[in-house]
Amino acid sequence: QVQLVESGGGLVQAGGSLRLSCAASGSILSINTMGWYRQTPGKQRELVATITSSGTTNYADSVKGRFTISRDNAKKTVYLQMDSLKPEDTAVYYCNTDGITPGGRYFRDWGQGTPVTVSA
Repeated sequence: QVQLVESGGGLVQAGGSLRLSCAASGSILSINTMGWYRQTPGKQRELVATITSSGTTNYADSVKGRFTISRDNAKKTVYLQMDSLKPEDTAVYYCNTDGITPGGRYFRDWGQGTPVTVSA
């Protein structure tokens, strides 16, 4: 069983910053890619950013230059630094990670989501 616990969401004014964190715990041998996705009511969940175990990053065009994803492998934690926030960044942000358990099972799990609201 793998658990992902997110934190750091909240209410911020446009132009402000927030930092999201997601810590993985449980039966984990190794973690591959960690990432952040977001979802608004009535829309599909969309990719925000991902980072591989070697540090290669990928960003949605809408957040390039404003958001920075990073990870601490020792802590099994991924971060999302969000700067220059816009009202259209308002969404529930979900952490996602995949990897291998000590028993050799592949897993891909989601966090419970943390809401981010950006006021105009």
